[in-house]
Amino acid sequence: MALSADRVVRGLLFDRDDTLVIDVPYNADPHRVVPVPGARRAVERARAAGLAVGVVTNQSVIARGGATRAQVDATNARVDELVGPFDVWCVCPHGPEDACVCRKPRPGLVDQASERLGIAATDLVVIGDIGADVGAAAAAGAQSILVPTPRTRTAEVDAAPTVAASLDEAVGLVLAHVPAAHA
Repeated sequence: MALSADRVVRGLLFDRDDTLVIDVPYNADPHRVVPVPGARRAVERARAAGLAVGVVTNQSVIARGGATRAQVDATNARVDELVGPFDVWCVCPHGPEDACVCRKPRPGLVDQASERLGIAATDLVVIGDIGADVGAAAAAGAQSILVPTPRTRTAEVDAAPTVAASLDEAVGLVLAHVPAAHA
């Protein structure tokens, strides 16, 4: 499976947990951030090709009262230090029951990133590990690549339009669609 051949890619949005960093459920402790193997290199490749790079992440730990926004921001800053830097961070602080527009699979985080980067959502690709990441991309008009982990459900893999075995492979698929002026 591959990305659409007739669409240009100008930006790449990553999910945080289990995509860029090893998932520690509800993590808001910067000292517990461990990058996924190859994450820094994958982000560097995207940035070197001239792509805008960002993170779109659901962080319901805030709504659940398990952490403050400042704690989550500090954790994200550690991800930025170890894997980034990223041009934009878009965080949904809500829980599933809040019915907000930003929580993936809704389009809000991708729309926010699009606006803040000044790049049409149709020119973005979202890379994530679950169906909510794919759904958010589709809802916003972006493309997506699913990089499954052992926690990714088979139905999510089967439903994804594009699947890659690793983050590095996903970025490679994206780089094939970068305009020459950016590369």
